[in-house]
Amino acid sequence: MNRNLVFLIGFMGCGKSTLGRKLAARTGFDFIDLDKTIEGKVGCTIADYFREYGEQGFRELERDSLQKTIFPDCAIIATGGGAPCFFDNMDWMNRNGQTVYINLTPQTLADRLEHGKAERPLISRFSQEKLVEFITEKLQEREAFYKEAQHELNGVGLNAEKLAEVLGIS
Repeated sequence: MNRNLVFLIGFMGCGKSTLGRKLAARTGFDFIDLDKTIEGKVGCTIADYFREYGEQGFRELERDSLQKTIFPDCAIIATGGGAPCFFDNMDWMNRNGQTVYINLTPQTLADRLEHGKAERPLISRFSQEKLVEFITEKLQEREAFYKEAQHELNGVGLNAEKLAEVLGIS
């Protein structure tokens, strides 16, 4: 396992990208947003790719992007929320770096996602109540995968300093 390769996992809105950027700035590591990397490769948004090739096509592309990318020696990688739940992605991340599950309640996630729903096609049509139900259901499906992470941290009040300390990279 490479201690200098860190994979941040968790549901959309948990703070993977925000914390990842801050942690990278603090440690001097590179920051990689896996979804943005994929969009750069395919020349369209994840949502457009999903519509064109379906979930199976996207998940295969996501797996290849995760497992075949040659990452810098020291990098913080924010994965998509579903990435750990398909193929052997979670096992692969655990073998190749440190994994951190940023855990938040469905209500907290819904509150965070409410303002940016328009940018997230998967949730754009939901009322606040339906959004909490959707998140609760998805978390139940994904939790077993997320719980395989080497570190599980409550996302409330989590900052780059605490994350670096837990990872031993401060």
